Amino acid sequence: MKKTIIIFLCVAFAASVLTACSSDASGNETETQPKTVHAIPKDDTSFKLCYTQSDSLNPYKCETQNNQILSQLVFESLFCIDDSYKANRNIAEKYEYPNSTTLSVTIPSRLSFSDGSSLTADDITYSFRNAVKSSYWGSSLSGISSCYAVSSTVVNFQLEYPNSYAHNLLIFPIISESSETSDYPIGSGRYYFAEENEGTVLKANNKNGFSPYFTTIHLENIPASDSIDNAVNIGSVSLTFRDLSRDSSKRIDSNYKLVNINNLVYIGINNKKGLGANSYIRKAINSAIDRDVLANSAYAGFAKTASSVFNPDFELSSTEIFNTSADMNAAKQAMLQSGLSNFSISLLVNGTNSDRVACAKLIKQQLEAVGFHINLSIADTYENYEKRIQKEDFDLYLGEIKVTPDMSLQHFFSKKGSAHFGINPEKSISAEEYNKYINGDAELGSFLISFSEEMPFIPILYRQGMICFSKEMNGDMQGTSMDCFKNIENWYFKSE
Repeated sequence: MKKTIIIFLCVAFAASVLTACSSDASGNETETQPKTVHAIPKDDTSFKLCYTQSDSLNPYKCETQNNQILSQLVFESLFCIDDSYKANRNIAEKYEYPNSTTLSVTIPSRLSFSDGSSLTADDITYSFRNAVKSSYWGSSLSGISSCYAVSSTVVNFQLEYPNSYAHNLLIFPIISESSETSDYPIGSGRYYFAEENEGTVLKANNKNGFSPYFTTIHLENIPASDSIDNAVNIGSVSLTFRDLSRDSSKRIDSNYKLVNINNLVYIGINNKKGLGANSYIRKAINSAIDRDVLANSAYAGFAKTASSVFNPDFELSSTEIFNTSADMNAAKQAMLQSGLSNFSISLLVNGTNSDRVACAKLIKQQLEAVGFHINLSIADTYENYEKRIQKEDFDLYLGEIKVTPDMSLQHFFSKKGSAHFGINPEKSISAEEYNKYINGDAELGSFLISFSEEMPFIPILYRQGMICFSKEMNGDMQGTSMDCFKNIENWYFKSE
């Protein structure tokens, strides 16, 4: 018995020595202190977002960016898009293209909404029907003619034309059909709408193992954009999204992360009459444009220059077909090849957008530097600007379009497209080659060559947006424009 006690005491003593001391590189013993782990407490008071109380919380009925951003937390989609516009499966379990104009998507069985009710293919078809009718989602789904449930877990989407990137379009929110008339529509996302102390909040949906530090998100009624910027600057709200559609140089005092958005700023050209009908003139304009200057000056660096017809972060843009800096010699050479002697041309711009006007003034300077004479026409209202474009009452116009996530160019090359004005799709070589490409009858390179030769319009840059967030926030901000709250489960506020 005594021997056992002595052995036990020796082991205990040795253990205490080992835990109290360690050796450095020279063999000297140093004392080590036990590490203290500070657990991050759950937080149901600190995180605040702005919303518009007078607007609907239904993602297909709301009209404000405020409430659309909230839907990223409450609803899930079949796919999600990353910053390189690659579609990753979200609710979707698998997908396939049975033929060139059909996309079939399978979801797992036993999916559920935040209230515990089943999420089935019928909820997806219901959501799609509402999405195509909504002002926010409708235009992005114009390439899909219909969808129907094959079973409770399979949905087929019929495409307007062959499109191997059609699954990129399936990012619309899935909403429970049973909550159609509810003030608080039901989704399957990370949070759900709830009422607390006679106000609207977001509660964490822990059903799928989601365990954030922010268990409750409080909503502040701040509808005005200027007030929202001020609120995030002073910390009254924790996060907001700015699409930088105007006033990109406005000061931001909060922390921020730039995110890609698929908004193309371009020069539309009247290919049907005037100087714009001459392909050498179109190529001269393209060569004279210094996209780097336009992005850094007019858009304060919150943009990415376009060296191809596609978004520079998209996989199809790897082949550069024009320079981002000006090539004045090439521009002057093309002007000589045009056979023209009068280089007077007008440029139409929407006068209500200060960034766009600043960009147009720089374009005027760049074109006049190679010998053009530019008449800058500044429309006093957006309605007048749009009316002139639709009547094709322009030589050039500075435009912007939100390109759909599948990077479709049908906006320019289809008569139904919102940006086809000035282009005759039936006579355009680029339009013909593009249609061959999407039908699988030609390589991408053939289309890019024809585009660079014809230059039916001139891509300039793709704007960026900004997630603004409190300086007190901890956690690696990984948000994108499609999901500002991408890793919200890791966010927390600094301890005092």
